[in-house]
Amino acid sequence: MPSLQSRFYRLIIKYYVAPQYRRAGNSVPAWKKLMETFVKFQRIPEGTVIDPITINGMPAEWVRARGVRQECAVLFLHGGAFVMGSPNTHRELAARFSAETGTGLLVLDYRLAPEHPFPAAMEDAITAYDWLLERGYAPEQVVIGGDSAGGSLTVQTLLALKEDGKPMPAAGFCMSPPLDWVRFDGESYQTRARVDPWITEQMCRFTGGLYVGENDPATPLLNPLDTGLAGLPPLCIHVGDDEVLLSDSVRLTKRAQAAGVEVEFKIWPGMWHVFQANAASVPEAHQSIAEISKFVTNHMYQSGAV
Repeated sequence: MPSLQSRFYRLIIKYYVAPQYRRAGNSVPAWKKLMETFVKFQRIPEGTVIDPITINGMPAEWVRARGVRQECAVLFLHGGAFVMGSPNTHRELAARFSAETGTGLLVLDYRLAPEHPFPAAMEDAITAYDWLLERGYAPEQVVIGGDSAGGSLTVQTLLALKEDGKPMPAAGFCMSPPLDWVRFDGESYQTRARVDPWITEQMCRFTGGLYVGENDPATPLLNPLDTGLAGLPPLCIHVGDDEVLLSDSVRLTKRAQAAGVEVEFKIWPGMWHVFQANAASVPEAHQSIAEISKFVTNHMYQSGAV
Protein backbone atom coordinates (compact mmCIF):
# COMPACT_ATOMS: atom_id res chain seq x y z
CA MET A 1 0.00 0.00 0.00
CA PRO A 2 1.32 3.50 -0.80
CA SER A 3 2.70 5.34 2.19
CA LEU A 4 0.76 8.05 3.98
CA GLN A 5 3.33 10.60 2.79
CA SER A 6 2.88 9.56 -0.83
CA ARG A 7 -0.90 9.85 -0.57
CA PHE A 8 -0.50 13.35 0.84
CA TYR A 9 1.83 14.46 -1.96
CA ARG A 10 -0.42 12.87 -4.54
CA LEU A 11 -3.18 15.20 -3.36
CA ILE A 12 -0.83 18.18 -3.70
CA ILE A 13 -0.02 17.14 -7.27
CA LYS A 14 -3.68 16.60 -8.16
CA TYR A 15 -5.24 19.65 -6.51
CA TYR A 16 -2.42 22.21 -6.50
CA VAL A 17 0.21 21.49 -9.19
CA ALA A 18 -1.84 19.99 -12.02
CA PRO A 19 -4.63 22.65 -11.98
CA GLN A 20 -2.06 25.41 -12.48
CA TYR A 21 -0.82 23.75 -15.68
CA ARG A 22 -4.43 23.24 -16.81
CA ARG A 23 -5.22 26.92 -16.28
CA ALA A 24 -2.11 27.89 -18.24
CA GLY A 25 -3.55 26.14 -21.28
CA ASN A 26 -1.21 25.30 -24.14
CA SER A 27 1.21 28.09 -23.29
CA VAL A 28 4.83 26.97 -23.20
CA PRO A 29 6.04 30.27 -21.64
CA ALA A 30 3.46 29.86 -18.85
CA TRP A 31 4.51 26.24 -18.29
CA LYS A 32 8.17 27.24 -18.10
CA LYS A 33 7.39 29.95 -15.58
CA LEU A 34 5.38 27.52 -13.47
CA MET A 35 8.14 24.93 -13.44
CA GLU A 36 10.72 27.48 -12.38
CA THR A 37 8.34 28.75 -9.68
CA PHE A 38 8.28 25.33 -8.03
CA VAL A 39 12.08 25.49 -7.63
CA LYS A 40 11.57 27.23 -4.29
CA PHE A 41 10.20 23.98 -2.86
CA GLN A 42 13.41 22.05 -3.55
CA ARG A 43 15.37 20.74 -0.58
CA ILE A 44 18.95 20.24 -1.71
CA PRO A 45 20.97 18.00 0.60
CA GLU A 46 23.52 19.79 2.74
CA GLY A 47 27.05 19.74 1.38
CA THR A 48 26.03 19.65 -2.29
CA VAL A 49 28.37 21.63 -4.55
CA ILE A 50 27.00 23.23 -7.73
CA ASP A 51 29.60 24.15 -10.37
CA PRO A 52 28.24 25.94 -13.50
CA ILE A 53 30.19 25.29 -16.71
CA THR A 54 29.74 25.56 -20.48
CA ILE A 55 30.22 22.78 -23.01
CA ASN A 56 30.87 24.15 -26.48
CA GLY A 57 28.69 27.12 -25.59
CA MET A 58 25.95 25.01 -23.94
CA PRO A 59 25.21 25.82 -20.28
CA ALA A 60 25.53 22.94 -17.85
CA GLU A 61 26.45 22.31 -14.26
CA TRP A 62 28.19 19.72 -12.18
CA VAL A 63 26.16 18.65 -9.17
CA ARG A 64 28.34 16.88 -6.61
CA ALA A 65 27.64 15.54 -3.15
CA ARG A 66 30.42 15.67 -0.60
CA GLY A 67 33.23 13.19 -1.28
CA VAL A 68 32.16 11.96 -4.73
CA ARG A 69 34.50 9.92 -6.90
CA GLN A 70 36.09 12.00 -9.65
CA GLU A 71 36.83 9.23 -12.17
CA CYS A 72 33.16 8.47 -12.92
CA ALA A 73 30.25 10.60 -14.09
CA VAL A 74 26.52 10.48 -14.68
CA LEU A 75 25.27 12.48 -17.65
CA PHE A 76 21.85 13.56 -16.37
CA LEU A 77 19.15 14.71 -18.82
CA HIS A 78 16.33 16.63 -17.13
CA GLY A 79 12.65 16.22 -17.86
CA GLY A 80 10.07 18.78 -18.94
CA ALA A 81 8.42 17.39 -22.08
CA PHE A 82 11.26 18.84 -24.19
CA VAL A 83 9.71 22.31 -23.81
CA MET A 84 10.67 23.29 -20.25
CA GLY A 85 13.00 22.42 -17.41
CA SER A 86 16.62 23.24 -16.69
CA PRO A 87 19.45 22.28 -14.34
CA ASN A 88 17.83 24.69 -11.89
CA THR A 89 14.51 22.81 -11.81
CA HIS A 90 16.21 19.44 -11.30
CA ARG A 91 18.95 20.41 -8.88
CA GLU A 92 17.50 18.54 -5.90
CA LEU A 93 16.90 15.36 -7.89
CA ALA A 94 20.43 15.48 -9.29
CA ALA A 95 21.88 16.15 -5.84
CA ARG A 96 20.10 13.15 -4.36
CA PHE A 97 21.40 10.90 -7.12
CA SER A 98 24.90 12.25 -6.55
CA ALA A 99 24.67 11.47 -2.86
CA GLU A 100 23.38 7.94 -3.48
CA THR A 101 25.81 7.05 -6.29
CA GLY A 102 28.84 8.84 -4.85
CA THR A 103 29.33 10.31 -8.31
CA GLY A 104 29.10 13.76 -9.84
CA LEU A 105 26.17 14.45 -12.16
CA LEU A 106 26.67 16.59 -15.26
CA VAL A 107 23.27 18.23 -15.82
CA LEU A 108 22.68 19.81 -19.23
CA ASP A 109 20.70 22.90 -20.15
CA TYR A 110 19.96 21.41 -23.56
CA ARG A 111 18.00 23.23 -26.24
CA LEU A 112 14.21 23.07 -26.01
CA ALA A 113 11.25 23.00 -28.39
CA PRO A 114 9.42 24.67 -29.99
CA GLU A 115 12.38 26.88 -30.90
CA HIS A 116 14.64 23.85 -31.15
CA PRO A 117 12.70 20.66 -32.03
CA PHE A 118 14.19 17.21 -32.57
CA PRO A 119 17.09 16.44 -32.92
CA ALA A 120 18.53 19.49 -31.08
CA ALA A 121 18.30 18.05 -27.55
CA MET A 122 19.78 14.74 -28.69
CA GLU A 123 22.64 16.51 -30.44
CA ASP A 124 23.38 18.41 -27.23
CA ALA A 125 23.39 15.18 -25.21
CA ILE A 126 25.81 13.57 -27.66
CA THR A 127 28.03 16.67 -27.51
CA ALA A 128 28.15 16.41 -23.71
CA TYR A 129 28.95 12.67 -23.83
CA ASP A 130 31.79 13.31 -26.30
CA TRP A 131 33.01 16.11 -24.04
CA LEU A 132 33.23 13.73 -21.09
CA LEU A 133 35.23 11.22 -23.11
CA GLU A 134 37.55 13.95 -24.38
CA ARG A 135 38.30 14.83 -20.77
CA GLY A 136 39.43 11.37 -19.89
CA TYR A 137 36.29 9.64 -18.63
CA ALA A 138 36.23 6.06 -19.86
CA PRO A 139 32.93 5.03 -21.50
CA GLU A 140 32.50 2.23 -18.97
CA GLN A 141 32.71 4.80 -16.18
CA VAL A 142 29.89 6.97 -17.56
CA VAL A 143 26.15 6.38 -17.19
CA ILE A 144 23.43 8.34 -19.00
CA GLY A 145 20.02 8.82 -17.41
CA GLY A 146 17.08 11.12 -16.92
CA ASP A 147 13.47 11.63 -15.94
CA SER A 148 10.42 11.95 -18.19
CA ALA A 149 11.55 13.57 -21.44
CA GLY A 150 15.09 13.13 -20.13
CA GLY A 151 14.46 9.39 -19.99
CA SER A 152 13.23 9.47 -23.58
CA LEU A 153 16.30 11.51 -24.52
CA THR A 154 18.47 8.90 -22.80
CA VAL A 155 17.13 6.15 -25.06
CA GLN A 156 17.42 8.31 -28.17
CA THR A 157 20.99 9.25 -27.29
CA LEU A 158 22.01 5.65 -26.68
CA LEU A 159 20.52 4.60 -30.01
CA ALA A 160 22.26 7.45 -31.82
CA LEU A 161 25.61 6.55 -30.22
CA LYS A 162 25.13 2.96 -31.34
CA GLU A 163 24.26 4.01 -34.90
CA ASP A 164 27.34 6.25 -35.02
CA GLY A 165 29.57 3.41 -33.85
CA LYS A 166 30.68 5.30 -30.76
CA PRO A 167 31.69 3.55 -27.53
CA MET A 168 28.69 2.93 -25.34
CA PRO A 169 28.41 4.07 -21.71
CA ALA A 170 28.22 1.57 -18.89
CA ALA A 171 24.44 1.79 -18.58
CA GLY A 172 21.36 3.98 -18.90
CA PHE A 173 18.43 4.73 -16.60
CA CYS A 174 14.98 6.19 -17.19
CA MET A 175 12.24 7.43 -14.87
CA SER A 176 8.79 7.51 -16.48
CA PRO A 177 10.05 7.96 -20.05
CA PRO A 178 7.64 8.89 -22.87
CA LEU A 179 8.81 6.89 -25.88
CA ASP A 180 6.27 7.57 -28.61
CA TRP A 181 5.97 11.18 -29.77
CA VAL A 182 3.89 10.31 -32.83
CA ARG A 183 1.16 7.68 -32.31
CA PHE A 184 0.33 7.86 -28.58
CA ASP A 185 -1.21 4.41 -28.74
CA GLY A 186 -0.14 2.98 -25.40
CA GLU A 187 -3.09 1.36 -23.64
CA SER A 188 -2.35 3.19 -20.39
CA TYR A 189 -3.51 6.45 -21.98
CA GLN A 190 -6.97 4.94 -21.48
CA THR A 191 -6.53 2.56 -18.55
CA ARG A 192 -4.73 5.13 -16.36
CA ALA A 193 -6.52 8.28 -17.55
CA ARG A 194 -8.69 8.53 -14.42
CA VAL A 195 -6.01 7.71 -11.86
CA ASP A 196 -3.13 9.81 -13.21
CA PRO A 197 -3.20 12.95 -11.03
CA TRP A 198 -1.20 15.10 -13.43
CA ILE A 199 -0.32 14.01 -16.98
CA THR A 200 -2.92 13.66 -19.72
CA GLU A 201 -2.87 12.37 -23.27
CA GLN A 202 -3.74 15.87 -24.49
CA MET A 203 -0.66 17.32 -22.80
CA CYS A 204 1.54 14.63 -24.36
CA ARG A 205 0.11 15.20 -27.83
CA PHE A 206 0.62 18.97 -27.50
CA THR A 207 4.24 18.79 -26.40
CA GLY A 208 4.91 15.88 -28.74
CA GLY A 209 3.85 17.99 -31.71
CA LEU A 210 6.22 20.75 -30.66
CA TYR A 211 9.10 18.30 -30.25
CA VAL A 212 8.52 16.60 -33.61
CA GLY A 213 8.19 19.97 -35.34
CA GLU A 214 8.53 19.69 -39.11
CA ASN A 215 10.39 16.37 -38.96
CA ASP A 216 9.01 13.34 -40.76
CA PRO A 217 6.89 11.50 -38.13
CA ALA A 218 8.36 8.26 -39.48
CA THR A 219 11.83 9.24 -38.27
CA PRO A 220 12.87 6.14 -36.25
CA LEU A 221 14.26 7.97 -33.22
CA LEU A 222 10.93 9.76 -32.71
CA ASN A 223 9.54 6.37 -31.79
CA PRO A 224 12.39 4.36 -30.25
CA LEU A 225 9.99 1.50 -29.54
CA ASP A 226 10.06 0.69 -33.26
CA THR A 227 13.86 0.89 -33.44
CA GLY A 228 16.32 -1.96 -33.16
CA LEU A 229 17.38 -2.01 -29.52
CA ALA A 230 20.02 -4.72 -29.71
CA GLY A 231 23.43 -3.53 -28.61
CA LEU A 232 22.23 -1.05 -26.01
CA PRO A 233 23.92 -1.13 -22.59
CA PRO A 234 22.01 -2.34 -19.50
CA LEU A 235 18.93 -0.25 -18.69
CA CYS A 236 17.10 0.54 -15.46
CA ILE A 237 13.50 1.71 -15.87
CA HIS A 238 11.22 2.89 -13.05
CA VAL A 239 7.65 4.06 -13.60
CA GLY A 240 4.53 4.72 -11.54
CA ASP A 241 1.57 2.40 -11.87
CA ASP A 242 -0.82 5.36 -11.90
CA GLU A 243 0.49 7.23 -14.94
CA VAL A 244 -0.71 7.38 -18.51
CA LEU A 245 2.86 6.81 -19.71
CA LEU A 246 3.09 3.39 -18.06
CA SER A 247 2.72 1.47 -21.33
CA ASP A 248 5.78 3.13 -22.85
CA SER A 249 8.01 1.77 -20.08
CA VAL A 250 6.40 -1.68 -20.28
CA ARG A 251 6.88 -1.86 -24.04
CA LEU A 252 10.45 -0.59 -23.88
CA THR A 253 11.29 -3.25 -21.31
CA LYS A 254 9.75 -6.09 -23.30
CA ARG A 255 11.33 -5.05 -26.61
CA ALA A 256 14.73 -4.38 -25.09
CA GLN A 257 14.75 -7.75 -23.32
CA ALA A 258 13.67 -9.46 -26.54
CA ALA A 259 16.66 -7.82 -28.23
CA GLY A 260 19.01 -9.21 -25.61
CA VAL A 261 19.41 -6.06 -23.53
CA GLU A 262 19.71 -6.42 -19.76
CA VAL A 263 16.83 -4.50 -18.15
CA GLU A 264 16.01 -3.87 -14.52
CA PHE A 265 12.36 -2.82 -14.49
CA LYS A 266 10.07 -1.75 -11.66
CA ILE A 267 6.49 -0.50 -11.53
CA TRP A 268 5.68 1.43 -8.35
CA PRO A 269 2.10 0.90 -7.09
CA GLY A 270 0.13 4.08 -6.50
CA MET A 271 2.90 6.35 -7.80
CA TRP A 272 2.61 9.21 -10.30
CA HIS A 273 4.83 10.68 -13.01
CA VAL A 274 8.42 11.21 -11.76
CA PHE A 275 7.41 10.75 -8.14
CA GLN A 276 11.15 10.62 -7.37
CA ALA A 277 11.13 14.43 -7.34
CA ASN A 278 9.49 14.22 -3.89
CA ALA A 279 12.25 12.15 -2.31
CA ALA A 280 12.68 14.57 0.59
CA SER A 281 9.32 13.48 2.03
CA VAL A 282 8.04 10.42 0.13
CA PRO A 283 9.71 7.14 1.18
CA GLU A 284 8.92 5.40 -2.12
CA ALA A 285 10.68 8.20 -3.99
CA HIS A 286 13.77 7.89 -1.81
CA GLN A 287 13.75 4.12 -2.24
CA SER A 288 13.45 4.39 -6.02
CA ILE A 289 16.45 6.73 -6.19
CA ALA A 290 18.42 4.34 -3.98
CA GLU A 291 17.58 1.34 -6.18
CA ILE A 292 18.39 3.15 -9.43
CA SER A 293 21.63 4.40 -7.86
CA LYS A 294 22.59 0.86 -6.87
CA PHE A 295 22.07 -0.20 -10.47
CA VAL A 296 24.25 2.71 -11.61
CA THR A 297 27.11 1.93 -9.26
CA ASN A 298 26.95 -1.81 -9.95
CA HIS A 299 27.58 -1.15 -13.63
CA MET A 300 29.75 1.94 -13.44
CA TYR A 301 32.20 0.64 -10.89
CA GLN A 302 32.51 -2.95 -12.06
CA SER A 303 35.30 -1.85 -14.42
CA GLY A 304 37.63 -1.36 -11.47
CA ALA A 305 37.04 2.36 -10.99
CA VAL A 306 36.96 1.84 -7.25
